[in-house]
Amino acid sequence: MSKLVLTEEETMLADMARGFLDGAAPLGKLRKMRDDGQRGDPALWKQMAEMGWAGVLVPEDAGGSDMGFTAANVIAQEMGKTLAVSPFISTAVMAATALRQVSDARAKQALARIASGEVTYALAVDEGVKHDPDATQMAARSDGNGFRLSGKKTFVVDGALADRLLVLARTADGLTLFDIPADRSGITRTASNMIDDRDAARIDFDDVEATGEDVLGQVDHAMDVLRPALQAGQAALAAEMTGLAAGAFGMTVGYLKERKQFGTEIGRFQALQHRAAHLWSETEVTASAILNAGRVLDETPGDATLAVSLAKARATATATLAVQEGVQMHGGIGMTDAYDMGFYMKRARVAAEWLGDYSYHAERVAALRGF
Repeated sequence: MSKLVLTEEETMLADMARGFLDGAAPLGKLRKMRDDGQRGDPALWKQMAEMGWAGVLVPEDAGGSDMGFTAANVIAQEMGKTLAVSPFISTAVMAATALRQVSDARAKQALARIASGEVTYALAVDEGVKHDPDATQMAARSDGNGFRLSGKKTFVVDGALADRLLVLARTADGLTLFDIPADRSGITRTASNMIDDRDAARIDFDDVEATGEDVLGQVDHAMDVLRPALQAGQAALAAEMTGLAAGAFGMTVGYLKERKQFGTEIGRFQALQHRAAHLWSETEVTASAILNAGRVLDETPGDATLAVSLAKARATATATLAVQEGVQMHGGIGMTDAYDMGFYMKRARVAAEWLGDYSYHAERVAALRGF
């Protein structure tokens, strides 16, 4: 059984990431981006690529560092602490994982472009209000040796700024995944006004041409490629949410040590100590679930469904608890935009919905456990 503690190398990676993000992407940067109407940070992504983060899951022979899923989760967790804005999960985790399932020259070239930071991806899967790939209705009708894509996708995270799209569509006998440029004729992207001030879009496909070369994997067998990518993304997002919870907890504890009532720091009040201790305990247990998900993805990826869904469900619950307790223990100031706790709450709300909410993953856990 894998140890649920970071190795020395993973600890060094976390420390390195923490030092970089504290300087390059502090929480205050998100506030400035929001005020400036900026949804992405290309300069930060370029720096991340130079550090090897864009290629964390890209094989070395394609120019990546190939550090593995646990390492990707370590990086994502540190990003969550300062709410760093980047296409890391969409591009370096999900797109890279999908492309790794295909062993051809085109996929290898695409992986190399991801590792270099040259190209970013968005995953265009969902069409309704909830995550449900199996319910895909967008049509990919046969047209000669290729296809024509028609339909719409909602809540495409990183979709307004991405260079390429991984699009899930329904073909004659199943689902097929396409890798196409985001500016192809017939594609209309409409930026969504997200509460966490991140890039997301609604995308319409109007008779969009897709050739056989655009198919990623096999026609009618999209999930062979997409399922590992989704699981990798869900685990990384859970890691980010755990980092978010830790960041909110740290901010809250700092406030408890400074704010005084009746001449005494409120952190000395036993009731608040109990609430803080409970939140810390929940965060630590969830961090173990995240680490386990990364270990399983690295060692036995075919068995990862339970570990990943458990991690995402726990991370959603823990992040929600962290931001709610943070706002309440900050009192009145916690409800104002003048204080940064609100940024954690907004990001937690969006992340809870992306790639499956608590109910979606709790149901999967229950089913796999025989309930």
